[in-house]
Amino acid sequence: MEGSVRALIQRACRATVRVEEQVVGQIDRGLLILLGISDTDGLSDMEYVAEKCVNLRIFEDNQGKMNRSLLDTGGQALVVSQFTLHADTRKGRRPSFNRAAPPDIAKSMYEQFVQRLRTFGIHTETGVFGAYMQVEIHNTGPVTLMIDSEI
Repeated sequence: MEGSVRALIQRACRATVRVEEQVVGQIDRGLLILLGISDTDGLSDMEYVAEKCVNLRIFEDNQGKMNRSLLDTGGQALVVSQFTLHADTRKGRRPSFNRAAPPDIAKSMYEQFVQRLRTFGIHTETGVFGAYMQVEIHNTGPVTLMIDSEI
């Protein structure tokens, strides 16, 4: 059974991620991608979400209409691991993260996702997997969308 890779994407004019006050990843115009991997995700889930991220038409054309993709604009990507995207908040007051993939599996899928974006020719920066990070984004529009491989 395949799972559900989740990507919360935000269109940005710039984004930065820091670990211990040091910049570890930074982009100009493009997408901040917060990526969550579940415990049942497969490569087809990761491929689907990566392809959506680079081809989704959410950047304006010359008429101001959202008609251009990350590929069309030559935009960049900043990918940050985000296991909390698989939080279950239905019971109680403390979220459960039982559906999030174990760190070793999640890290491997995260790295494969980043590599897949790069094979599309997207300049891709990253956070540090598993680290406590500070993410700064200048979201334009604002445009924020959830991409989920689960159908």
